[in-house]
Amino acid sequence: MQQASDALAREPDLVRTLVRLADSLVDTFDLLELLRDLSESCTRLLAVDAAGLLLVHEGELRVLGASEERLRLLELFQIQNHEGACLESYELSQPIVVTDLADEVARWPRFAPQAIASGYRATHAIPLRLRDDTIGVLNLFLAAPGALTPDDAVVAQALADTATIAILQHRTVASAELTASQLQTALESRVLIEQAKGIIAERRHLDMEQAFGILRRHARSHHLRLHDVARQVVDDELDLSE
Repeated sequence: MQQASDALAREPDLVRTLVRLADSLVDTFDLLELLRDLSESCTRLLAVDAAGLLLVHEGELRVLGASEERLRLLELFQIQNHEGACLESYELSQPIVVTDLADEVARWPRFAPQAIASGYRATHAIPLRLRDDTIGVLNLFLAAPGALTPDDAVVAQALADTATIAILQHRTVASAELTASQLQTALESRVLIEQAKGIIAERRHLDMEQAFGILRRHARSHHLRLHDVARQVVDDELDLSE
């Protein structure tokens, strides 16, 4: 009965999230914001502690969304060391479920200990796939050993599928060349945002997650793109240190 009650409680939020993710044809479509929204929605709608998004660009997986800073760093570590569930999920184009990373040290001798040290014990990687086209991976992490419930697994797959369709739909409408350009811009924006986070964190003696919160709140409250606010901070045209 409790599971049924929880499912009913999250249903309106889930519907709103799926609608937002699917709306890729608007003029204000922002790939980075879509991926950030997806990662945050996963932690809100599912019994997971963190979520990351990786997309393929020029044949390589790139980290473009993470619900928290320590996960972003772990995802980068995963790519650099060529180990982990997200890489296997992408290569095999199928979900990879690990209920306890402590059991996978032999499988991933560098990644598994690093993930545990970062505070994660289980992971569920879902390929962003439509038929034969795999464009990335949704990576879910749990702080304790365990697996997603069957209901959560269905919701996670629905979120991944909706995001995949939105991205591929936008690629079709805007052309593959424009999408590649937009992904390159998203990667450049990520670098700019990281620089701005570092500036704010240093000036206000905060961690990177808190610094990002300040940056994002300013962008939203002033109806500005995150990229533009980050550029203003980096160019010293905007002071968010107070």
